[in-house]
Amino acid sequence: MRRLCLSMAGMGLLAAWSAQAAPESDPAFYLPENPQYTIVQSALDSARFTIEKTLKACDQGHLASISSFVDEEARIMDWHAFGPLEGPGWAANAAGGAYEIYIFSEALGREREWKPKAIAILDHVLDHGFIDEGTGFITGYRHIPTGKPLLNFRSNSEWFCPGSMAKVAFQLLVFADRLPKDDPRAARLRRIARRTAGWIVDHVEAVPNGWYPRRATPQGQVYKKSCTGGSDSFWQTSADGLFIVQLLAALAERGLADHREEMARKVKAFIDAGGIFGSINHDTYDPEESVSFAVAFRTLRLAARVLKDDAIRRFAYEKCLRGLDQFKMREDRNGVATRGLLYMEKSWDTAYLWENAEAALAFFEAADENRGDPERAKKYELDGLTILRAISKHHHGPHGFLTEGVDWNNHVGARHHFGEEPFGDIRYTEPFLNNQHLIEPVVFYLERLAQKNGEGGGTVFKDREGNMLFQRAAGAK
Repeated sequence: MRRLCLSMAGMGLLAAWSAQAAPESDPAFYLPENPQYTIVQSALDSARFTIEKTLKACDQGHLASISSFVDEEARIMDWHAFGPLEGPGWAANAAGGAYEIYIFSEALGREREWKPKAIAILDHVLDHGFIDEGTGFITGYRHIPTGKPLLNFRSNSEWFCPGSMAKVAFQLLVFADRLPKDDPRAARLRRIARRTAGWIVDHVEAVPNGWYPRRATPQGQVYKKSCTGGSDSFWQTSADGLFIVQLLAALAERGLADHREEMARKVKAFIDAGGIFGSINHDTYDPEESVSFAVAFRTLRLAARVLKDDAIRRFAYEKCLRGLDQFKMREDRNGVATRGLLYMEKSWDTAYLWENAEAALAFFEAADENRGDPERAKKYELDGLTILRAISKHHHGPHGFLTEGVDWNNHVGARHHFGEEPFGDIRYTEPFLNNQHLIEPVVFYLERLAQKNGEGGGTVFKDREGNMLFQRAAGAK
């Protein structure tokens, strides 16, 4: 297999980063666990809000979201993005949300209660016209009042984001890993993921810097405009393209498709550029977004395994994971609980919670991989725990609602905050994304990093500091 060949500049950068000392703990960033409201209870509340307040029955017994954007009482915010939308696309995130509910049900022993709901959401994605199973092309959204299929969150089909389409296919692929071997959905999900990757590789037009375009027309041609039709200077430097690399690597690792040459070229372009960290969020425009560093770390670690190239892994740690440090908030700002969170980007400094959850997952994956280096693993694990502990401070109301974002600097405006306070939590959320993406790192932690002890025939889960996170009863299903 051809190995990744870095430019001389890229090799020099790697040498400099690799010479740096191991990461140190960050006591100013750190938060202790709240025994009265643990990270598991926080995730449980988010799941409760999604499941109990934001789902509706549709054809064939399937379940769909009432809207991609709601308030703490699950009232639909139909002014947002030209009307209520649902589907597997970016913020609507039905496939990813279903997957998280499914794996959380296993972790908590609530399979009988929650798995049928997760499968009903998945079946809606599979059977309601979002996916062309012949080509693998995925349409991200449906306008709920009219039923009209749409390619983007702006309620039109002029463009779509290839990276976001790849993300949906990746979600279907990892969902297949969790399904029983005799479930026919598993083969179907893998087939869709393989065909989606093939469509992207065959149809999405190349851009001059060797990376992927941020947006494309329905035919795959480069679309250089912003989501609102203006100029977008990040049309070829968005980290959203990382999700395509992630999908290609995941397929190769499972022996389902071999796009290694394509993957190697894209990873080389990414590293030769010193990293491509432009906004993943479709409506923001910044050269460095916190979640871009987290997704880059997770993706490049996977690519390094597939390509058997440790230089990629070193870049993932020294440039991508370490790059998250610049976004850490080490104090509460403007009277808002921000310590332990990461802000999104300099041009839009709200702390969005799906991004924070993705960062926590990156730190936990790093901790898991570094078990042989206890101090390094401890640092990464505590960073991940701190982020989840900070997130837990931002639930509202009786139903478990978790805010979309912590707007500590009044970027979005007081009218969108609880109580119309000048600084504070946004009073809306995306049920399957900002509200519940913390489920994924919580489940990873319970399965891979938590201390597990049998008590009374059940299982007690504790964090590395001895805090009890959750007790699962014996035989719970």
